Amino acid sequence: MSTLTAIFAALALIMSAVGLYSVLAYAVSQRTSEIGIRMALGARAGQVVGLVMRNGLAFVGLGLVLGLGAAAGAARLIQSLLVDVHPLDPRVYLGVSVLFVVVAALACLVPSLRAARIDPIRALRDS
Repeated sequence: MSTLTAIFAALALIMSAVGLYSVLAYAVSQRTSEIGIRMALGARAGQVVGLVMRNGLAFVGLGLVLGLGAAAGAARLIQSLLVDVHPLDPRVYLGVSVLFVVVAALACLVPSLRAARIDPIRALRDS
């Protein structure tokens, strides 16, 4: 049973990373002209990476707050099924949060690096 749960947890983590990457890649493609204008006005690549990463990680932070609250409520409901784990064990919540933030940061990194390589002239010409 624990192996099956671990498989489903890994699958959920992969799906969330792919979903976050997809949403950010789409957002970057929609904001190509804005990013091109920023770069034409002097924004450095690091600033563009920071902008996209901040936007992506803001969604992750909101999702973590809501998800941890829902998990705490659900853990109370399934308390009898948890073996050797307290329903509000901070180590479990911290470990899951750190793991998801690392995976989300990696998922945000690819679209942010792609945004930093946008050619301002081409972005402005295409818009």
